[in-house]
Amino acid sequence: MNRKSTIAAMGLLGFGVLGAFSAPRAAAQDPILTPIIIKDVVVPAVVNEVAPIIVSAVAPKPKVTGLQKFEGFIVHANVAQVTVRAKGNDLGIQTFALNQTVAGQMQKIVDNGGYQYGDKVTVYYDPTSHTVVKLKGKPSRPL
Repeated sequence: MNRKSTIAAMGLLGFGVLGAFSAPRAAAQDPILTPIIIKDVVVPAVVNEVAPIIVSAVAPKPKVTGLQKFEGFIVHANVAQVTVRAKGNDLGIQTFALNQTVAGQMQKIVDNGGYQYGDKVTVYYDPTSHTVVKLKGKPSRPL
């Protein structure tokens, strides 16, 4: 049994060495030769592999200015933040912090019963800080 495994191991080693020496060299290592025609004379020129080829410049995206609009239904609301489920997407839920003026308005609404689960609202918010600037919607009657 030991002799058979030794012969098999040597055979595998031999095939590995044979494959390594008989493999063709990688063609990607050669420089790219591009013919350049100068006054009816063809001269092969080596393309410079060090300098990058710029196809087009990437322009940065402009920053959004102004307010974003989010329509949906109230999941939870208090004087510090409001959580809203998107109108068309039941899995789209976002939580927004309230700024000082909206927090004052929300305090008056909470004193009168507040928003209940499912009340329809439109939130106008700053997209960079997710802070509510304006909150539109009619709170339902308190329970």
